[in-house]
Amino acid sequence: MELNLNESMILLPQRLGEELARRGMRLAVAESCTGGWIAKALTDVPGSSAWFDRGYLTYSNEAKQEMLGVDGAILRERGAVSEETVRAMAAGALERSPADLAVAVSGIAGPGGGSEAKPVGTVWLAWAERNGPSLARRQQFSGDRTQVRAQAVVAALQGLLDLLQDGSV
Repeated sequence: MELNLNESMILLPQRLGEELARRGMRLAVAESCTGGWIAKALTDVPGSSAWFDRGYLTYSNEAKQEMLGVDGAILRERGAVSEETVRAMAAGALERSPADLAVAVSGIAGPGGGSEAKPVGTVWLAWAERNGPSLARRQQFSGDRTQVRAQAVVAALQGLLDLLQDGSV
């Protein structure tokens, strides 16, 4: 049974919270195109203070550099919407927090800003564990700005749950 986006926004954070609490782990998020929506979905869960540590809202390149330590050369050479950037964002969230696990997202939600190489709907996500693996994935979402962002939130949450449950995204 596949969940719709609205159900996923409620059920995935609950399931993720249960899994994090069971393991005694804390989570940090580093968001760009989702604008804090991942953190909101997670902190909507009662008791989330037991496992949600913090969120970094780094919409601008300057914020990515200042708050998360993303190297300016990565941003200049690869762009904000790239595997290298989201991996650096996730690593930076872990380096600057006591969290055990981090997720990062950067993308082009639209309606403008896309290119042939990175069309609207392109979103990069990364998941990282302290002293563990870092995984990244490019997604191509469709729909309007809100739909692209919502799909990115669900993908971030599902990836976290998959990483905890079976070590893969």
